Amino acid sequence: MSRKETENFRPQAAKPKNFAQAVAALKCGDVIVFPTETLYGLGADGLNGVAVERVFALKGRDPEKPIPLLVANRQMLLTVVREIPPKALKLMQEFWPGPLTLVLPARKDIPKPLISQSGGVGVRISIHPIATQLVHVLGRPLTATSANPSGKEPARSLAQARHYFRDRVSVYVNGGLLTSRTGSTVVEVKGRSIKMVREGEIPASEIERILKTKEHLP
Repeated sequence: MSRKETENFRPQAAKPKNFAQAVAALKCGDVIVFPTETLYGLGADGLNGVAVERVFALKGRDPEKPIPLLVANRQMLLTVVREIPPKALKLMQEFWPGPLTLVLPARKDIPKPLISQSGGVGVRISIHPIATQLVHVLGRPLTATSANPSGKEPARSLAQARHYFRDRVSVYVNGGLLTSRTGSTVVEVKGRSIKMVREGEIPASEIERILKTKEHLP
């Protein structure tokens, strides 16, 4: 998708000892905790409606607040989005893989809790080797909402995630201590319209610099 990402991208980091267990859990519709480049996430098969609902139940999340997905490449991206607007493609080429979530026009056949009121779905390619390996091996989009009950501090360590969810999550994949304070930046792209939903690891000024359309960012 970018200068750093190709259709044949394969991370080189060693798999955690319970990696195969995590993939098996995802294929069974269970929820796991796993590391991303920003925070620990609650992972489930993003095309399995029952699994997606389990994530919402674990978080106690408002069904009207969609959760984002990780994808592996353009082919997988097109299983959840209807189109890739030119401005979104420009941002992908610069910032993917990395902590930029793009809200793009969603396909109608994906689980409804993933779709925003404006008809978009949040997607990104992670730069974290464990997250990337999980998506590649699963072969399907992976939910990537932060591993915490709604209203609580996001988990930056496995111990914190275990404190929140205990045995309600079947597999915890260790990625060490994560240091992000803000999570991914979230930008909605719909046609020619650009909206900054949340400023995170990538500053709004960097988005503006790439697009050269500062006037479109509120």
